[in-house]
Amino acid sequence: MNPLDATRGMMDGLGTEANVCVKCGSRSIGLCAPLDVAALDDMSGESERLSLDPRDAIFHQGDAARYVYTLTEGMARMTRVLPDGRQSVIGFRFAGDLLGFTPGAEHAFGAEMLTRGTVCRLDRRRLEQLFRRYPVLERRFLDLCVKELAASQDHILALGRFNAEERVAAFLVSLAEAQERRGRPGPVFDLPATRADIGEFLGLTLETVSRAISAFRKRNWIRLHGHSGIELTDRESLIGLGSGEGSCAA
Repeated sequence: MNPLDATRGMMDGLGTEANVCVKCGSRSIGLCAPLDVAALDDMSGESERLSLDPRDAIFHQGDAARYVYTLTEGMARMTRVLPDGRQSVIGFRFAGDLLGFTPGAEHAFGAEMLTRGTVCRLDRRRLEQLFRRYPVLERRFLDLCVKELAASQDHILALGRFNAEERVAAFLVSLAEAQERRGRPGPVFDLPATRADIGEFLGLTLETVSRAISAFRKRNWIRLHGHSGIELTDRESLIGLGSGEGSCAA
C-alpha cells in the first residue's frame, strides 16, 4: 500500500482537525510533510487556519514576528516598502511554502494573497517547541531554508546577468514548475500576478514585461487564457532562453 494511502486510512478515525491536515494542499511538500500521524495531529492542535481573500494581508512589514505561516492554498506575494515609499515585490509563494520565520523581532517585509486561499498560522514559540519534540520537523525546516537560499541565488544571478526576455522566460518556467510540484500539471497554469508585479520582482518595467510576453506569443511559445491563465506551448524554447543559453527565436 502506498504510505500516503495508509496514512489517510489511519486518519479517517481521527477528528476534523486531522482530516483537514490530510487533505491540505501542502501536505506532501510543506513543513509537515515528514510527520507521522501522531505528530501531524499534535501540530494541527497547535495551529490556527485562516481563510483569506485576494489582496488580504497575511502580515505587514513591521509587524511583530510572533507567528510563522504555511500557505496551504492559493498564491501570495511578498513585498517590501522602501524608505522613500516605493514598494517592491521580492517574491511569490505557493501552497506548501513557509512565510514569516525571521531572526528579527519584526517582519522585514509584508505578505499578501494574490488569490483566495488559506494559511496555517503557528505561534513561533510553539513551533520551536515542536522542533525539540520532533527533530525530523527541524530537519525539514532546514531543508526548506536551503532550497529557498538556492532559489534566491538563482534569482540574483538572473537579475545581474540575464536580459529582459531571459528573466521573463525563467520566471514563467519556474511558475509552471512550482504548480506541477503541487499536483497541477497544466497545460494551463495560473498566473494571478500582474505584469507590474512580475516587473517589480524581475527588476523590469511593466512595459518591458509586456513586450517580452508579446514576443513569446508571436513566436508561439506561450498562449494566454483569460486574465490569469498561461500555457507554455514551446516550453523547451523558454527553458533554453531562461537558462541563459540565448534566444533561439526564429
